Amino acid sequence: MPGLWKTPGVMAAFTVLVALLVLVRPRAGDSTFRWSRDGDWFAIPDITLPANGVVWTAVVLCLVATAYAAWNAYSGRKTHLAVVAAFAVVAVSGFLAWAVAGKTLPVVGLLAGALALAVPLVFGALGGVLGERAGVVNIAIDGQLLFGAFGAAVTASITGSPWAGLIAAMVCGVLVALLLGLFAITYWVEQVIVGVVLNVLVIGFTSFMFSQVLSENAGALNSPPHFPRLEIPLLSGIPVIGPIFFRQTVLVYLMYAAVVLVAWALYRSKWGLRVRAVGEHPKAADTVGINVIATRYRTVLLAGAIAGIGGATYTLVSVPSFGREMTGGAGYIALAAVIFGKWDPIKATLAALLFGFASNVESVLSVIGSPVPSQFMLMLPYVVTIFAVAGLVGHSRAPAADGVPYKKS
Repeated sequence: MPGLWKTPGVMAAFTVLVALLVLVRPRAGDSTFRWSRDGDWFAIPDITLPANGVVWTAVVLCLVATAYAAWNAYSGRKTHLAVVAAFAVVAVSGFLAWAVAGKTLPVVGLLAGALALAVPLVFGALGGVLGERAGVVNIAIDGQLLFGAFGAAVTASITGSPWAGLIAAMVCGVLVALLLGLFAITYWVEQVIVGVVLNVLVIGFTSFMFSQVLSENAGALNSPPHFPRLEIPLLSGIPVIGPIFFRQTVLVYLMYAAVVLVAWALYRSKWGLRVRAVGEHPKAADTVGINVIATRYRTVLLAGAIAGIGGATYTLVSVPSFGREMTGGAGYIALAAVIFGKWDPIKATLAALLFGFASNVESVLSVIGSPVPSQFMLMLPYVVTIFAVAGLVGHSRAPAADGVPYKKS
């Protein structure tokens, strides 16, 4: 089957890229990986390894994994996701060893920052999963994130409360979702077009408000208070795990809860069964008494509220104020996470974390003075997105009625 060869093809491409690192530009010296931070229960010793040796070891292991994937494709079998994940870890380890030769890489800081950067992507992906499970393609995730960031900044600045800003972000996400539902569900407009138009509309509106209103009144309207970091007692002191997962802001903890609740509700509750039925076979759902239109509306609005929380992350955690087009197309990466995760909340979350890691690598390597060109690092998240969706997602089937308006006969 031709589709089975996508995975070994992408793995081979990454293997070649890792090998080129030492063939074209070998790095002398050792790479040090730091695993401890202040406040840990005990310190884990730094690990120092020869950079070129690690890269060549990674190349050999990647070749083995690629050959195994190719053999599976030749035999008509899919390569298990665990093999692909192990390949990715080895390839990334080889690249990082090469990039930090002669320097020290704070691994915990890299992973904690990746988690923080992935928060809006995770909330956006959860919103995308819910919408598409109900049969509505949500291209407007980026608009929901951006409008949520705008609403959070303005409201938190006026009220002096980040909690008020968070609620406003959810309302802004719901407003964008309401427009999406109005055109896509009620008036049967092509959903992809509606989503793109809504993204452009939000960009235009927020850019106008930023230049004409916020810039002139930055102190009163664009200086939001931020959520502080909250350390969970005992758990925050566990080496490696504690600083990454339990020394975060409240929005990260809300993300943990949201992932669990959405996954449970979608697969273990009567509500989730109705949502999935509406997305797979709306006519059959209507026949057994499910209100298809109402279910789609409620789900899309809930998805908008969740995506709005992701937007609040930008202005209530990450940056000091709202900026023009500050999401940088994160909504489209969140949409890619939905596809990469095969419309499953857990898998979509893992995909979003992968893209968050790719985004944070650039920042960390810049701080430690790695020689990797900044232009390459800036495009890394998008390159990872393209390769992941095009080559590693494998066979994936969207909900049968995804993007199909329901016209009751």
